[in-house]
Amino acid sequence: MPCLEIGYLPSLDFASNEAFNTLATNISYCGNDIKTILVTSRYAYEGKSFTCMNLLRTLASLQKRVVLLDADLRRSQIMSQHEIHFQGEKHFGLAHYLAGMCEMEDIVYQTNVPNAWLVPIGREVNSSLQLLSSERTRPLMEALRQHFDVVIVDAPPAGLIVDAVEMAKYCDGALVVVSYNRGRRKDIGEVVAAL
Repeated sequence: MPCLEIGYLPSLDFASNEAFNTLATNISYCGNDIKTILVTSRYAYEGKSFTCMNLLRTLASLQKRVVLLDADLRRSQIMSQHEIHFQGEKHFGLAHYLAGMCEMEDIVYQTNVPNAWLVPIGREVNSSLQLLSSERTRPLMEALRQHFDVVIVDAPPAGLIVDAVEMAKYCDGALVVVSYNRGRRKDIGEVVAAL
């Protein structure tokens, strides 16, 4: 299995740590059949990737086998903000797999966080919807669901492009991240309705 290192995942303050513990507990109360969770927002820069990475860490610390699928193929924040370092020169990601350039086992990376795996984007693309709607997406999501306790999908903002809605059909539930005092209730309601 390929490996990577998450170079930057700073500790949270007490209040933030407790908020993620509460979120992880609430997810567990949804039932054992809720395994694939889409995380999106209405606008860019609301903290969805921050939420995904810290939810990954929190669930993994609770002895869950968790994988984070970076499906923000146009503008991944995970790669740049968390200093992802791959072992070896050649590495693949979601875009490569969906384009048929590699196999599933080539894109699921064990991380330096115990019980946490990551599927990186591989490379940014402009035609993300065409890739995400390929016939290779469903088998990938089904395989991840079988091999992990929780699958977190970091999707682009649902209010900007349709990719999140496309990925939602493979997920059991969704989290919509909303920045404090940002956005109108109507806009957020439209995102929820679309999902």
